[in-house]
Amino acid sequence: MDHSKLRPESLMMSYGYKPELSQGAVKCPIFQTSTFVFQKAEDGKAFFEVAYGLRERSEGEELGLIYSRLNNPDLEILENRLGLWENAGDCAVFESGMSAITTTLLEFLSPGDLLLFSNPIYGGTDHFIKQILTRFGIHVLGFYPWEQDRLEEIVRKSGKADRLKMIYVETPANPTNILIDIAACSRLAKTFGTSEKPVLLAVDNTYMGPLWQHPMKQGADLVLYSATKYIGGHSDVIAGACLGSKELIGRVKGLRSFLGCMAGPWTGWLLLRSLETLKPRMETQASNAAEVAAFLKGHPKVRKVHYLGFINEPAQQAIYKNQCFSAGAMLSFDVQGGEPEAFRFLNALQLVKLAVSLGSTESLAEHPATMTHVGVDPAEREKLGITGGLVRLSVGVEHPDDLIGDLKQALEAV
Repeated sequence: MDHSKLRPESLMMSYGYKPELSQGAVKCPIFQTSTFVFQKAEDGKAFFEVAYGLRERSEGEELGLIYSRLNNPDLEILENRLGLWENAGDCAVFESGMSAITTTLLEFLSPGDLLLFSNPIYGGTDHFIKQILTRFGIHVLGFYPWEQDRLEEIVRKSGKADRLKMIYVETPANPTNILIDIAACSRLAKTFGTSEKPVLLAVDNTYMGPLWQHPMKQGADLVLYSATKYIGGHSDVIAGACLGSKELIGRVKGLRSFLGCMAGPWTGWLLLRSLETLKPRMETQASNAAEVAAFLKGHPKVRKVHYLGFINEPAQQAIYKNQCFSAGAMLSFDVQGGEPEAFRFLNALQLVKLAVSLGSTESLAEHPATMTHVGVDPAEREKLGITGGLVRLSVGVEHPDDLIGDLKQALEAV
C-alpha cells in the first residue's frame, strides 16, 4: 500500500511510529525520561550538530535523541502527525497555546518592527500584544473586520509601512465568529514584503481546528493552535502548536529550546491518543452545533446568533466559501436583557458546563465580557460586539436533543 496516498485520519493511527523500536507495542509508549544514551561519542557530536543548526541532516540520517527539552519520541511523532493535516513542512508543540503564540511572536519580531493584527482576538493574545510586546519597542497596529478592504491604506497611514514584519490574524474571531480573509492578508504581506525582508502571515486556527480550515493553503506562513482545544479535545491536557515550513519552524524550535516551553512526553502521548478520534469528534460537534444554532435562532429570548452557518453579509459569505470547510462547532448568542439575564441563563445550565475553553467532548458555555475577554478594554469590547448579553457556546458530542433541552430550560430562567 502506498502510504503517501492515505488520508490524515488514517495516518493518525501509526504515522511516524515504528513498533519494532518499542518492543512491538502497538501504540507509542510514554518515554518518561529526561535524557537518552548515546551509543558512542561520535553520535552525540552528530546529534548536537543537527539540533543546534550547525549542519543539515544528511539524507537518510536518523535524528538522534539527546534530551527531552530538545527532542523526545512522543513529541516528534506528534509533530509529524499534526503536520499532515496542513501538509506543513514541520511542527513545534508547546506546553500551552499561549507559549506557542508568544514564542512565535518573540522569534520573528524585533524592536522597531510593526505587527498588524486583527480584532477581536483571544484575551490572552490581546494582552500579550498590547501590554508585553510594546515593552520591547515593538509597534502594534490593530484593525477591525469591517476595515479589511482598506488594510493597505491603514498600514501606509501608520507611517511604519517599511517596518511591517508580521500580520497576525485569528479567524473566525473569538468570540464573535467574524471571518478574516486569509488570502487577502497573504497578498497584503507580499505587497509590503521583499525577498530580503519578507512579511510573515500567522493565523490562529484554534476555532476551526485542523479539519475545517487550512490557512497554509490560503497563503499563511505560520499556523497556530491551542492544542488544548479540538486537537486534545478532552479537557485533560494543556498544549499548543505552531506549523509552517521547515525553515520557519526550525527557528521557532530554536527559541523554544532556550525558553524551555516544549511539551513533555505525557502531553505528547495524550495528544497522540486524541488525534486518532479528531475527525469523528469534530464531525459530530459540527453536526450538533447546526441543530443547536437553529434552535437558538428561533428562540424569543435570543436577540442574535453568531454562527458561521448563518452568515448573510456578502463579503463574509465570500470569505466563508473560499476558506472554510464547515460552519464548525463554535457559536455565540446575545441574550435579551444583557449581563443579568445572561448570568441567569448560565447559572441555570445543567448538562452544558459553565467553564472556559472550547473544542472538548463536553459542551461548554462562558461569558466572554467578564471571563475570557475581561482584560480587553471595555470600550473596545463594546465596539467589537462583546457585550454583557453575549454568551459563547462550544458544542460537544452529547445528543443534540439533550443539549437543546438543557438550553431551553435554562432560557426559561431569563
